Amino acid sequence: MSESLRVGIAGLGTVGAGTVRLLQTHRALLAERCGRPIEVTAVSARDRRRDRGVPLDGLRWCDDALDLARDPEVDVVVELIGGSDGPAKTLIEAAIANGKHVVTANKALLAHHGTALARAAEAAGVGIGYEAAVAGGIPIVKALREGLAANRIERLYGILNGTCNYILTTMRETGREFADVLVDAQRLGYAEADPSFDVDGVDAAHKLAILTSLAFGCEIDFDGVHVEGIRHVSAIDIAFAQELGYRIKLLAVAQPTEHGIEQRVHPSMVPLGTPIANVEGVFNAVVTEGDFVGQSVAEGRGAGAGPTASAVVADLVDIARGRAMPAFSVPVSALRPLSPSPIERRRGAFYVRLMVVDRPGVIAGVAAALRDEAVSMEAMIQRGRDPEEVVPVVLTTHETDEAAMRRALDRIAGLDPVVEPPRMIRIETL
Repeated sequence: MSESLRVGIAGLGTVGAGTVRLLQTHRALLAERCGRPIEVTAVSARDRRRDRGVPLDGLRWCDDALDLARDPEVDVVVELIGGSDGPAKTLIEAAIANGKHVVTANKALLAHHGTALARAAEAAGVGIGYEAAVAGGIPIVKALREGLAANRIERLYGILNGTCNYILTTMRETGREFADVLVDAQRLGYAEADPSFDVDGVDAAHKLAILTSLAFGCEIDFDGVHVEGIRHVSAIDIAFAQELGYRIKLLAVAQPTEHGIEQRVHPSMVPLGTPIANVEGVFNAVVTEGDFVGQSVAEGRGAGAGPTASAVVADLVDIARGRAMPAFSVPVSALRPLSPSPIERRRGAFYVRLMVVDRPGVIAGVAAALRDEAVSMEAMIQRGRDPEEVVPVVLTTHETDEAAMRRALDRIAGLDPVVEPPRMIRIETL
């Protein structure tokens, strides 16, 4: 059997400890599959005294993570520190400069610096593995880079944040509002104390930017992602969605259009009969549409020690087997600059909820605003009761330009009977 692949792990939080545990548990199995053992030789973390629930005896402890990048007894540096800049970026750059392979779960870092890091790794003749950075235990990076390599990807979409999916699922099942369910998600450990990256869509946008590069052979462009979160989704919207035959999901979508590549993350109404509508709780899912293979659906846990460690070790297995591949499907020199399609160019259907004073003429004013922007209404639900009471009016539209829809909503918001800003949710045809 060949010499061991020697691994240094920076960061011993949930994923780092899980990775050590997996490598210890399946040491013999992995050696058999790789033709050589994978061995953790050194680790680095802030607190040596903390009990991480996994034996660390016999491992060199580096107080400075950069020591892993300089250690001659380390072949691969696994970066599990996190953060788009700072120590994580410095460590990866140093590891590459010292001729070491890198494995990371850091989607924020890759979304902002992935193209530059891949270029440096290619120049140094080392690889960057990042299966764990996107969708946890779902092997979507390997699927796009290898299993779907014979296809031109026509569209990619998915649920890429388990926190948001848990919140939206629980809101639907209980009828409770966002803020109330968020507190529960934090108590259960599904949401951070500061949940902004999750509930405002940033985490999903980081992952989408990476997948877009993989799927369409372009440079990563996080700034080109249109991002909206779920804070404005209410229980009443979720109930109306069900009545209309939809579920609301925080959806990440990437697809080429005549105006460039769309990259967007926002709440969407998805038809009940589609696979993505039935992905519930903390689960993630990614749907790819290839010109020869058709639609492929991958679903699984998007976070947690076990699933994410599984993805980290999958990259280590590739390195142990000597499988070197370009980080983003093609050499960096072949990656095209991404030409983003602005969200205003999107064509699609819309759900709109208005809170209005129930009086004669309200619907006529709404219809006039839609007519003047050439927006065609498909259906309307009006629940009026007593005159002068505030009631919801819900409408759905046929396919139209987003820019026209926004202009119509601006006009509707200015109508006297409309007492709250209109709530708009895009309807996706999947």
